[in-house]
Amino acid sequence: MAKNLVQKILQAHLVKGELKTGEEIAIKIDQTLTQDATGTMAYLQFEALGIPRVKTELSVSYVDHNTLQSGFENADDHQFLQSIAAKYGIYFSRPGNGICHQVHLERFGIPGKTLLGSDSHTPTGGGIGMIAMGAGGLDVAVAMGGGPFYLPTPKVVLVKLSGSLQPWVSAKDVILEVLRRMSVKGGVGKIIEYGGDGVKCLTVPQRATITNMGAELGATTSIFPSDENTKAFLKSQGRENVWQELKPDSDAAYDEVIEIDLSKLEPMIAQPHSPDKVIKVAAIARTKVNQVAIGSCTNSSYVDMMTVAGALKGKQIHPEVSLVISPGSRQVLEMISRNGALGDMISAGARILESTCGPCIGMGQAPPSDSVSVRSFNRNFLGRSGTKSASVYLASPEVCVAAALTGVMTDPRDLGKPIAVPMPEKFLIDDRMVLPPAKLPEKVAIIRGPNIKPLPINKPLPDTLEGELLLKVEDNITTDHIMPAGAKILPLRSNIPEIAKHVFEVVDETFASRAIQKGGGFIVGGENYGQGSSREHAALAPMHLGIKWVLTKSFARIHKANLVNFGILPLTFENPEDYKKFDQHDHLRIKNVISLLKANQPLVIENLTKNTTVTASYDLSDRAIDIILAGGLLNYTRDVQ
Repeated sequence: MAKNLVQKILQAHLVKGELKTGEEIAIKIDQTLTQDATGTMAYLQFEALGIPRVKTELSVSYVDHNTLQSGFENADDHQFLQSIAAKYGIYFSRPGNGICHQVHLERFGIPGKTLLGSDSHTPTGGGIGMIAMGAGGLDVAVAMGGGPFYLPTPKVVLVKLSGSLQPWVSAKDVILEVLRRMSVKGGVGKIIEYGGDGVKCLTVPQRATITNMGAELGATTSIFPSDENTKAFLKSQGRENVWQELKPDSDAAYDEVIEIDLSKLEPMIAQPHSPDKVIKVAAIARTKVNQVAIGSCTNSSYVDMMTVAGALKGKQIHPEVSLVISPGSRQVLEMISRNGALGDMISAGARILESTCGPCIGMGQAPPSDSVSVRSFNRNFLGRSGTKSASVYLASPEVCVAAALTGVMTDPRDLGKPIAVPMPEKFLIDDRMVLPPAKLPEKVAIIRGPNIKPLPINKPLPDTLEGELLLKVEDNITTDHIMPAGAKILPLRSNIPEIAKHVFEVVDETFASRAIQKGGGFIVGGENYGQGSSREHAALAPMHLGIKWVLTKSFARIHKANLVNFGILPLTFENPEDYKKFDQHDHLRIKNVISLLKANQPLVIENLTKNTTVTASYDLSDRAIDIILAGGLLNYTRDVQ
């Protein structure tokens, strides 16, 4: 039977189940990655499993998020991560070596392999032909321990590309067009596979831009074939030996097909405050711009940086614009520093930041109040930049540099002659900032600073769940709403009691204190609850506050899995209109929870305040139900070992 590319790789890694849409499968994970904002908790969880050494082919711990050392917390966590990596067989990418997805693509990605990362933009690896998926840190910890990764068999959508990109139009415009068509929830339960003759005109870094931002579709992941362009990229990185050709069968079937003619695309931009509010840049030309930020795991490759430097060469940025640039890796930064491109950026007035996530996660460079910021990033959720009143737009590096030069929204085609940047035949290769595991792990002592608190463990689910509806929220609530990021909160990632005080503070600053006062409670939400970052703290911290269930119209994939992992029931309305029947502070009760879950029967929610009842369902496998009943994946894993 003919197979598409996704089916071929999943079949080769299948441990349990059948590749039937919606059926739960378990797949072997070849590689894992973590970053420091999620890694501390993931490794505390790995320690709790009691396994002496990782069992994956490769696991890498990156430091790229919490690098702003305004206090001892981040520096302490970095020491913890380095010592953990040395002891348990994990490679450690030091602060300054680059953004995890960019570095992994350059130095570790292998076509046909599976990659699980505790970051929602792990699908970047799909640009090199991997099945690369974001997940919560606990899922990654279990994978490092040799356990498979469970997921519902996704639908496979073919995005068929034809033609080639016109000058000043980039890979970012391709994914913005896909977002315009599919929306931020259009990819839920799907893997996006790119194909067609247009694929040949895209380099691996361009493909990685597209698969990276495919996370904003809500998709499980995105993937490109492994072809001669993939081989050329791996050869330029000195890794040609890991290349293999991977493509779908010629008569492979897909659940859906979307066709895009690359030659007809124009420069696009996503408006505040969602990545799918996409229009042509020309439609908002002349809008005043105050800040421009270029970088992030989406657009910080060598060619991106060289294109920006070429546009800036011999010019000055607009006097009313602040321009900040973050090269994606030390490799890229060193190459542009040696060839003079970095000097062109600096001469033009750009401010050069570390090779880290930085402003993309609100770690510095917050824009002014009521300003317009244009960024080559992947998310523009309200307040994520650090300035709630700012209007943040998402666009290609080409659109960004045009705005920096002119001070207004500008179609980059107005800049004149395009900047032609060929892919290097050989990249600068220096892996000294990646530390291998210790040869004598038994002699490694784990360094634990005072910010690292014990791992909170949930209790088994009780048979009656009664309490207050602590919060009712609308559609498209993101994990940034639930568990904010930024320079003040991110350093608390290994201190759950402290970080839990900030849960939902951008929505209701009284939420955490009320949850503590009431001894926990419940949450009601709308469509696509939990979209965005994979941060498991958006489930772990509410669990610490006593949240027992969340009832919504629908969930984002990773957040739903994280809720299960920490023993919180993810419930959905059988009738979406029942959303209107709940108000904040209602007193609610569900009885006979354990027997109904074991029998796979709907749950009846009694609204004791209004004297009404509502039926809630749950799309959960038997294994997921057992995890919830046990009080979470950690308890469940211990019980079945």
